[in-house]
Amino acid sequence: LSVAELFLLQVIFDHEGIFLHPTPDEGSPDQDLLVSGSLRIIEKDSSSVVEWAQCPGEKSQSRQLLETQQSYETEWDMVNAVSFKKKNYTNGESDHERSRWAFSVNISDLKSITVKEEGWTFLILQLKDSSSSVPALHFHQGGSREFLDSLRRFALLTESPEDETRLLVSTPNKALSQSFENLLDDNNFGLIHKFKRDPYVATLGGFSKVTNYIYDALRGTEEQQQRPPEEVADLLGEVIPGLEINQQEEPGFEVITRIDLGTRPQVSRAEPVSADDWSKHQDPEGRIENEAALRQRIFKGGLCHAVRREAWKFLLGYYPWTSTLEERKSLQKTKTDEYFRMKLQWKSISEEQERRNSRLRDYKSLIEKDVNRTDRTNRFYEGRNNPGLTLLHDILMTYCMYDFDLGYVQGMSDLLSPILFVMENEVDAFWCFVSFMDQMHQNFEEQMQGMKTQLIQLSTLLRLLDLAFWNYLESQESGYLYFCFRWLLIRFKRELIFSDVLRLWEVMWTELPCQNFHLLVCCAILDSEKQKIMEENYGFNEILKHINELSMKLNIEEILQKAEGIYLQIRSCKVGVRFSPPRCEPGHHGNVTPTQLHLFTEAVSTNYQFCTEMRDTSY
Repeated sequence: LSVAELFLLQVIFDHEGIFLHPTPDEGSPDQDLLVSGSLRIIEKDSSSVVEWAQCPGEKSQSRQLLETQQSYETEWDMVNAVSFKKKNYTNGESDHERSRWAFSVNISDLKSITVKEEGWTFLILQLKDSSSSVPALHFHQGGSREFLDSLRRFALLTESPEDETRLLVSTPNKALSQSFENLLDDNNFGLIHKFKRDPYVATLGGFSKVTNYIYDALRGTEEQQQRPPEEVADLLGEVIPGLEINQQEEPGFEVITRIDLGTRPQVSRAEPVSADDWSKHQDPEGRIENEAALRQRIFKGGLCHAVRREAWKFLLGYYPWTSTLEERKSLQKTKTDEYFRMKLQWKSISEEQERRNSRLRDYKSLIEKDVNRTDRTNRFYEGRNNPGLTLLHDILMTYCMYDFDLGYVQGMSDLLSPILFVMENEVDAFWCFVSFMDQMHQNFEEQMQGMKTQLIQLSTLLRLLDLAFWNYLESQESGYLYFCFRWLLIRFKRELIFSDVLRLWEVMWTELPCQNFHLLVCCAILDSEKQKIMEENYGFNEILKHINELSMKLNIEEILQKAEGIYLQIRSCKVGVRFSPPRCEPGHHGNVTPTQLHLFTEAVSTNYQFCTEMRDTSY
């Protein structure tokens, strides 16, 4: 490689002591031969590769000798990225011997990775091209977990439904990438390249930049998408007790769902809960009385701003609903001590210590960037040297100490900002934020499992509610509603004006009329836009552009009315499910009770299983 080429490379993962176990049919005369080498993940321009090469000067050794060493998996965190250093070959084995077992694989060519254990971890990489293969990688001295974590920066790894030891690899689609490059301009560098590096910052910076990644992640492979009809029948039978499904022997039968939604009821909103209303729900010792009725009032009308500072602490679980005023004072004192102990942990780190802690440096850098661009038009955060910005920064840094595994991910500042605005207190804002993050944690985890699940739930829900609209979106390659990614990631924070965000969040925190009410909010917005989308015959990019342009133009009261109406409509509808071969007469039908229809707002795991428990609500 030339010096110029070296500067274009970035080594994301580098680990020596990764062994191959060549077999006689792979050219090894010794069935117990072990070959030690270095495994790397290297990024160059827009491509990324996994490569293994025998370590210079390393001699092959027998398996018996190696197995006398203790096998272990290191618990150290790997350095996210290291500067590329060209290694000089030393005297010893020839170039031919060193390159004998070497291989390099583009990550986009990977189909799956099987993780096996034999006293140590070894990985079997399967390529999309079945005519090619690479040897298994044996991690006798640890590093397998760090390797997979690094690989997740470039691909989505999902567990195969057929084999829990097998991870299916999905990477962004290049053809779709180009359509997004053209949709929104970015003067720095390619949007898709940006998204591959960090899906959160790319998504928050531009609405449609996320789509191709989520598209591939949800589409997955052929084996993920197909499910035998009899298995679907079993799943539906578990969720809907008493539902009769006619399972016939002939091949080619499919599940057909018939929904009679009926008329959507008219819904009215109420006035916000006032300070007097709130105080009437407290006994002389400060306990909240008739919690269920109070939650219902908040769901129907929200809270006046004067009440929010106290009420949000209950809604978020910081204060127990049954606690007295004295118990809350004691709790606040304990939590204050705990907060400042954690804050002292990062405040007392010296510059020298920080230089040796790359993860903390990365968290700090991201937080500083995000704080300087979060809600700067809001009076609480506007202007230079604003104390609100300092509090925002300090709370996010302290959260890194509270949950160092997650640390800070871009988008979390959007969730904290309204809470701090309402609390106007560092400690209270922190613990309320902790409670909110407990709900939102999966949205920000590296594998994005929470986001993937919600998008599939939302797609399934829309399909049940409005099959014609869903079919139209599907025909435009938009059936998985990946353009709703930002809505779900930060709970509509970038779609609504600030005061409407406060109203929506407090309504959702009541957990009425169901825990996944935010999915019905999505359906309400899409229901309002479907006529324009379909009449104008919007295509893939036009749909994304239109949804993006809804930001700051939505009326929260109208959305909440419609979302509640949709819930009531679902609750009272009738559903028929049957198995029928194509072009044949309908089979047997079975109806479900209204309360069982609650499943549609809770429904569907990542591989399309209806898996929620049926439950009544007091709504």
